[in-house]
Amino acid sequence: MKGFLVFLGRSARLAFHGDWRYYLWIGCLLALCFVGLNAYARQFVHGLIVTGMTDQVSWGVYISNFTFLVGVAAAAVMLVIPVYIYKNEELHDLVIFGELLAIAAILMCLAFVTVDLGRPDRFWHLIPGIGKFNWPVSMLSWDVIVLNGYLILNLHICGYLLYCRYQNKKPSNWLYLPFVFLGILWAISIHTVTAFLYVGLGGRPFWNSAIVGPRFIASAFTSGPALIILALQIIRRVTEYPVANRALFTLRRVIQVAMLINVFLLLNEVFKEFYTGNLHVASAKYLYFGLHGKASLVPWIWTAVALNLTAMVILVLPLSQSLKWLDLACVFAIVGIWIEKGMGLVVPGFVPSPLGEVVEYTPTLNETFICLGIWAFGLLCYTIFLRMAVPILQGRLHADVAVEVNYRQKIEKPAFTHARH
Repeated sequence: MKGFLVFLGRSARLAFHGDWRYYLWIGCLLALCFVGLNAYARQFVHGLIVTGMTDQVSWGVYISNFTFLVGVAAAAVMLVIPVYIYKNEELHDLVIFGELLAIAAILMCLAFVTVDLGRPDRFWHLIPGIGKFNWPVSMLSWDVIVLNGYLILNLHICGYLLYCRYQNKKPSNWLYLPFVFLGILWAISIHTVTAFLYVGLGGRPFWNSAIVGPRFIASAFTSGPALIILALQIIRRVTEYPVANRALFTLRRVIQVAMLINVFLLLNEVFKEFYTGNLHVASAKYLYFGLHGKASLVPWIWTAVALNLTAMVILVLPLSQSLKWLDLACVFAIVGIWIEKGMGLVVPGFVPSPLGEVVEYTPTLNETFICLGIWAFGLLCYTIFLRMAVPILQGRLHADVAVEVNYRQKIEKPAFTHARH
């Protein structure tokens, strides 16, 4: 235990060391965090009236971001499967980067749920054994279990593997491999349960479809690996960690298949909505074409459609074998799916209301500041996690080293140069 505490202390100290670019990046993120905290303080005092949400549209950008980030967290499994099932050793260390991203995403998910609560002081009701958890009847109770369980799993796996690398010891398979395979199933469960939150609301016909769950998984396995590809390239450039291009193109193949499935399921959903022509198509009409002169979501959804189709075309063409085009496709996929899962899924489910009212929702400036603050908090956590993990994986910080070398110092190892090419 003493050795582990020393490991945590030495790792934590790394977060306070870096060059001027590191301090500038951390400073900007902290500034955005304080802006978001100030906005949340205003919401805490005045209530949800400072948001654009109403009795008719009770979920907005908070739940939209929550839904998207659950998918990002689940997509970390796309690095785990090639390594532990198909024995792709090239991605072995990169699994930690993916799981650290999952931890940061789950922390943001919990933050978005917290700011969406009208009475956050009643959060204790969600604690099993203390509050009124209402398990297993409530889908929200299931969501609490799978999100926190996935967070604990990833913390254990990352912490144990990094600690073993720090001690220059080989990890014991029985202490982490069972949790890895459990994490694969758990990753799928967290987004499936999130989809069931929508599907289970019978009074909202826009969400009552059996393919919402598969759509969530397909979109998660598109946007999540796309975000990981961009993150790995930034890690390679900033820290000089040897991320091989073959690893990026392995994730590219995952995104190719997932994007094709995502678009196919979306076409199925559109056909189901518009071909039947019954009263339940009102929400879809409002989303794609407007309803009774109200059309605030139309530009959003058609932008998402254009971005998703463009990303799909780039990914299936040989163009995406170039990193520049692959990066562009990843950016388009991330933004397109964020819109599709947020403004294209959450909000239109409430419009029109069960009474037929068409009440539009527009996020307020206060909501936007809170969202920016939470995203900055997540990026800050991920940056600190990487700042602690990269020196350990590179071998620059271990139990036998008394002083950590400079972050930008190169470690001359032939394997690093080979891996880059």
